[in-house]
Amino acid sequence: MKETGEEQNNNPETGDSMPKDSKPKNPKPKKKKKTALSYALEFFIKILVTAGVVAILTIYVVGIYVNHSNSNYPMIKDGDLCITYKLGNLIVGDEIAYLQDNQIRFGRIVAKTGDVVNLQEDYLTVNGYGVYEDAVYPTTAEGATISFPYEVPSGTVFVLNDYRSDPTDSRIYGGIPVKKTKGKIFLLLRRRGF
Repeated sequence: MKETGEEQNNNPETGDSMPKDSKPKNPKPKKKKKTALSYALEFFIKILVTAGVVAILTIYVVGIYVNHSNSNYPMIKDGDLCITYKLGNLIVGDEIAYLQDNQIRFGRIVAKTGDVVNLQEDYLTVNGYGVYEDAVYPTTAEGATISFPYEVPSGTVFVLNDYRSDPTDSRIYGGIPVKKTKGKIFLLLRRRGF
């Protein structure tokens, strides 16, 4: 017997010597061939899972809306795709989407529950303090159906359009219920020219 530094065993079936550490090889089980039906079933399961995940995300986490007006020009233009995040807390200054008159509208929060909003001579105040904004257009009470000063009711936010000449915002609707808000806009995609 040769000494190789390894202990060897004799295979009782063949009489060949094998290293002690090695095990006899077992043949691999043969895989079943997939049929067209199993491929189709696997494909449809993946489609259903993906659709379910997308549905859950769009119902509870994000919203995808197309703007059909110029009420928030120049921030949001007609035809822009707006993606909102529904889980965050809304704060003053946020551009949001909300449901009013069975359609999605967009606006900027300028006051929250308990704040007193006043509009006098193209000047916006909240709780007696002037509001610094980078709005291009002056804010007036013209066309408003609510009277000022206006205290924002509980569970609502006071929303103004960036295009302030369009009063279809809280100046007409009053406080917008937080339940009707569809989240803060965190991504804006310009769609004109595509």
